[in-house]
Amino acid sequence: MTFVLFHKFDFHSASETVMTYAMIGSVLLLTHYTFQIPPEKNALSMDSAIYLASLYVFGLELTLNVLFFTSIIYALYQWKITRWKHFFNFSIYSIMIISCYFLFIFSGGEIGTINSENLLPYFLSLSLYFAINSVLIGMYFILSHSEDLVSVFKGIYKDKTLLISYTSTLLLSLVTGVLIQEEGIFGLFLFVCIALLLSIAFNQHFQLFMDISKKANKDFLTGLNNHGYFKEILEKEVTAAKESGVPLCVALLDLDDFKKYNDLFGHIHGDHLLKKFGCLLETESKARNHVAARYGGEEFSIIMPNTTSREAMRFINELRKKVNDTYFEGVEALPYGCLSFSAGIVESDKGTYNSSELLKKADQAMYHSKAQGKNLVQIFSEEHTKNSLKGPLTYNKELESAEQQLKIFLSKDIYTYRHSKRVFQYAVDFARKLELSDHERRIMTLGALIHDIGKLEIPRHIINKKTRLDPHEWEMMKKHVTWGKDIISANKQLEETIPLVELHHERYDGKGYPHGLKGENIPKLARILCIIDSFDAMTTERPYQKTKTFEEAIVELKTCSGTQFDPKYVGPFIELIEQQYNI
Repeated sequence: MTFVLFHKFDFHSASETVMTYAMIGSVLLLTHYTFQIPPEKNALSMDSAIYLASLYVFGLELTLNVLFFTSIIYALYQWKITRWKHFFNFSIYSIMIISCYFLFIFSGGEIGTINSENLLPYFLSLSLYFAINSVLIGMYFILSHSEDLVSVFKGIYKDKTLLISYTSTLLLSLVTGVLIQEEGIFGLFLFVCIALLLSIAFNQHFQLFMDISKKANKDFLTGLNNHGYFKEILEKEVTAAKESGVPLCVALLDLDDFKKYNDLFGHIHGDHLLKKFGCLLETESKARNHVAARYGGEEFSIIMPNTTSREAMRFINELRKKVNDTYFEGVEALPYGCLSFSAGIVESDKGTYNSSELLKKADQAMYHSKAQGKNLVQIFSEEHTKNSLKGPLTYNKELESAEQQLKIFLSKDIYTYRHSKRVFQYAVDFARKLELSDHERRIMTLGALIHDIGKLEIPRHIINKKTRLDPHEWEMMKKHVTWGKDIISANKQLEETIPLVELHHERYDGKGYPHGLKGENIPKLARILCIIDSFDAMTTERPYQKTKTFEEAIVELKTCSGTQFDPKYVGPFIELIEQQYNI
């Protein structure tokens, strides 16, 4: 509308017509050779210098003619760009040029000659041109990139390079005006040549700067973001999450038993493993708009904007399983027979005020996963910090004795060892939730830790078999509860745990083993342990085998409540899991 009110298709002389055509060609050239500036994906050309020079020397009508024909030709040339963007760009220039013209005239400026003795109108009109451009460009980024206006303006005014580049372009309009005024089309030609060379040079320097920045921000081995750049991104994301109120999650991942891999195969193979893992991490993270980084050594980190802890848990667990199922050279020598990692997740909330605190909590959750037997993902919990992360195996001498017996599994069956550690941790948390007496809690946790001790008597080829057990092997496997009872009977410190070791496979409906006990005839703590043991068995993953998710395991607990499990304790245990893992 503004353009229609002030525009006329008038050419007063042949020289003006020729100059108009020359300016149209010049603007098209400069528009084609833009150079990149912040904000991201924004670019600047020196076409504004020609529009303003035309405005000061020839007035509003000729300048709008140049704008009109240039916009039409550019829209035809760049036909793939959506029409509204062409129209928006045309509108921006129309508003800036017309507003600039009236302020120039109002403040005492005169069309025709660049007056060096009266610079105030030029200064005011150039300032208005820049101000309008900033506001309208901000609106463009809101519409096209869904950014908020405050963030855009911060980006514009915080970056000195942008201000200098734009101010230089505006001041060049005066230089262009003087050249046109003195030399006509030849002066315009000189300016365009200089502007094109500067645009090309700016682009080359910008590309060089970006290349150096990327190298400075990337880990040389994995190609992921490095520790320093990760923390820089995290600071920005934490601030953005606070301002917008959207969730933000951070995960720390530590490759399990990586030192052992390095010792077995050497650092060259170790570096190759880190590189392949980093590539997988980058691919999976990028697919979900997450930011992955190498935190240090064999530790990695992921920033997950606009992601709840529940969503983060699902993603990291899927990633963990994918890593388990992906073959890496030599990983069969590791305890799990595959590559695995332990991870900790934390969600930014009102109680988390900075990135350092966020990382500290993620680190605590990660070490909690390590303490539970590795190859696990844990969401940070204040309760775990207070009660579990301090060291779950430091209760007393009885616990130390049980731990010593359990460590025998490290050389024979790493799965049973880590399963027992996880069951122990579940028992600690569940005993607290059920408010068991100190005596019951002691027996419960001790029994959970050594409940499978009888598997030490099972031959290695059976206990580590990857396929289904045959009937003979299954009967032998069932004897582990009896053999466990015999082992514990020899240790007076642990003899109170015998009912849990012997009877944790009894079923509430009487169809369990070894005695087929039913209902209340099964000791209370053994009934509780049966639920915990079964849940971990359902959700513990072995490489190349499908297991249940926590959600699927909860459904199974509900289905078997009253048959395999005591219904009195199924509900509270499900509540515990849902609370801990935000299910």
